[in-house]
Amino acid sequence: MKHSFIVLALLLLISCGKDQHDLTVKGTIKDLKKGTLYLQKIQDSTLITVDSLTINGESTFELHADLESPEVFFLHLNKTNEDAYGKIPFFADKGVTEINTTLKNFELNPEIKGSKQQVIFETYLKMMDRYNDKNLELIKAEFDAKFQKDSILIANNLKAYENLLKSKYLYTVNFAIQNKDSDVAPYVALTEIYDAQIKWLDTINNALTPEIKASKYGKELDAYIKERKAN
Repeated sequence: MKHSFIVLALLLLISCGKDQHDLTVKGTIKDLKKGTLYLQKIQDSTLITVDSLTINGESTFELHADLESPEVFFLHLNKTNEDAYGKIPFFADKGVTEINTTLKNFELNPEIKGSKQQVIFETYLKMMDRYNDKNLELIKAEFDAKFQKDSILIANNLKAYENLLKSKYLYTVNFAIQNKDSDVAPYVALTEIYDAQIKWLDTINNALTPEIKASKYGKELDAYIKERKAN
């Protein structure tokens, strides 16, 4: 009888362990009545769904995933089969990440509370928004210059774009070095300046702490640099 009790306890412990996940993503989407939420991530260059939830009347949600080290996930909303909303990227770590947003501005102004990596990630994204705004201004200026057939303006605009791109790359390199102990550093190198000069990527890679080098994105950055050098 005592032996049976121990076996039953072990089975229950194993069963409970299977239901536990490294990451819980929860929150609210104001004004959402119906739709499907997808928790997604990039795996082998493909966006995959790791959990999903059909919402019918409730604006709150809770999704789960497993992860070995901090990783970027995406919260995607599909309100109907024809009405797909954008994706909210966020840097997740083990524990709870809370995302609160609205149906109207789903991906525009979400409030995300969770990992320390997310705080650093948001700082970087805010600066990238400035670069993106400046890039839009240059696109408009290029259109106007071509419309006016002004070769001097076209040349000046091209130079301004090259300077902006270089500035963005240098900012990213410096940002990654300053945050060498964060998983955000190799991630932005891989996603934002993957086509930069090898020496810049090497600078980031060599600056990473041993812990980050052993992380998901640290390993991917090192492998990517070796692949580029071999080709």
